[in-house]
Amino acid sequence: MQKVQITLPTKNELTVDVGTAVGSVLEAPHNNYPVVAAMVNNYLTSLSYPVEIHSRVAPVTLDSPEGLRVYRRSLCFLLAIASKKLYPSQRLTIGHSLGDGYYYTYEDTEGISTEEADALNEEMRSLVEQDLPIVRRLISYEDALEHFRTHWMTDTALLLENRNDHEIPVYECGDFIDLGHGPLAPRTGVLEHFEVMRYRSGFLLRYPNSSTPTEMQPFKDIPVLFSIYQEYKQWGKILGVNSAGRLNTLSRTRGIRDFIWTAEALHSKKTAEIADRIQDHAESVRVVLIAGPSASGKTTFTKKLAIQLRAIGMRPVTINLDDYFVARVDTPLDEHGQPDFEALNAIDIDLLNEDLVALLDGDEVNLPTFDFKTGERRYENKFASLPERGIIVMEGIHGLNEALTPRLPTETKFRIYVSALTQLNLDDHTRVSTTDNRLVRRMVRDAQFRSRDARRTLDMWPSVRRGEDRNIFPYQSKANVAFNSALDYELGVLKPYAEPLLREVKPYDSVYHEAVRLMHFLDNFTPIPSSEVPDQSILREFIGDSAFEY
Repeated sequence: MQKVQITLPTKNELTVDVGTAVGSVLEAPHNNYPVVAAMVNNYLTSLSYPVEIHSRVAPVTLDSPEGLRVYRRSLCFLLAIASKKLYPSQRLTIGHSLGDGYYYTYEDTEGISTEEADALNEEMRSLVEQDLPIVRRLISYEDALEHFRTHWMTDTALLLENRNDHEIPVYECGDFIDLGHGPLAPRTGVLEHFEVMRYRSGFLLRYPNSSTPTEMQPFKDIPVLFSIYQEYKQWGKILGVNSAGRLNTLSRTRGIRDFIWTAEALHSKKTAEIADRIQDHAESVRVVLIAGPSASGKTTFTKKLAIQLRAIGMRPVTINLDDYFVARVDTPLDEHGQPDFEALNAIDIDLLNEDLVALLDGDEVNLPTFDFKTGERRYENKFASLPERGIIVMEGIHGLNEALTPRLPTETKFRIYVSALTQLNLDDHTRVSTTDNRLVRRMVRDAQFRSRDARRTLDMWPSVRRGEDRNIFPYQSKANVAFNSALDYELGVLKPYAEPLLREVKPYDSVYHEAVRLMHFLDNFTPIPSSEVPDQSILREFIGDSAFEY
């Protein structure tokens, strides 16, 4: 039999038969964490992947970002098996993420009881104890389509109807089959850390977070996030689209234009409602603070909110928080000794508050401008004062943190949280990741306006996410109101921009596995012409040709 060579992270080299499962050459557990997948030549695979060429092989463990993603996807698979056994006549649908978990409901039911949620939890525990194999295999397109149609997985079948692959990857455990969107854990016995708990009219499937990958943390409710998703679900009902398959079907018709206009109108309506809320508190509110994670569309939202405020007689004065960066030589360093531009201390808090207080006292202030080329602040006679019915509008990642504006009384501040919290699902049991949605946005914008290729964007994304976890997400519950910047049609528009960028990432690049994952993700969407996007859309901030200046 033909042989191939495998090189392990330890530099040890093994000679194995062609077709050897990669999992058979990896130690388990690894560094006290279970191995849930493998990296073969920077390509993320299941442990059953057959090695057919000379390869560099590394274990993917539960404590890594890739391992956690595999683990969470596998938990969703495990839940689907349990649900099918306990409630075979009910259609389980994944809703959205909420903290360290996913929110689920059953279609056409008024809710789920605590007893039913507990039964799901116990059935999943039983599956874990049985330590059943989870097997990846390929089936024909016709067989896959027939299976998902006859098993009431309508959104999964619809997703396949918009594809023409002759072989479809699926994962099988016992007699249960689901569509494969990436590697799963090799056995159910690995999936011992989870919790199913009743929540609102559905339930949460909770999982460990990255800081404690083998321990469950106490549940922390985030009502503001849940309210955003529920509002967006209502938008989804208005638009008539809640999955990638339904969007793809619409994308091939002239109806996509009306769909886009309606989605944009809902954005405008919500922005106007927020402006009205600010006006309702005009006697006390003097400053509007807008915060959100990377690529959430904060800048365009701020500009559109200013228009709505002017439309109701208010006179916004916009301040750019980035202009208050300390000199680059004074920027604090992160744990790796690199400049941490997302740290609160990267902002000159004293100067910012001095200028804000002066403006609110009726003084004229010479606002600074930060020169990103020289790394220094400069003054260009950019004088500003607060007119009658004036209000300060300021956008930046720290807007929800009280430590940013300690000299301003709490009652004078109105805080807005902006994020792209998509309500689309890929299929019945797989959601569209909000983080992936933002990553695709940022990658396209970086290439369009910052001369930054996809490899650099993907390489820095983990650092960006750590900054968000530290500086933004802990304060999202402090918001007075939230704005969801996601647009249900946007991935169809972003796809033609993103795919060529992702193809430039090569197998020898460390982020190759992420590029491949995103390419597979975008394969699920039919392209939508960018010419259909209105020039005032938040999406224009990322693809260009916006009516606004940035």
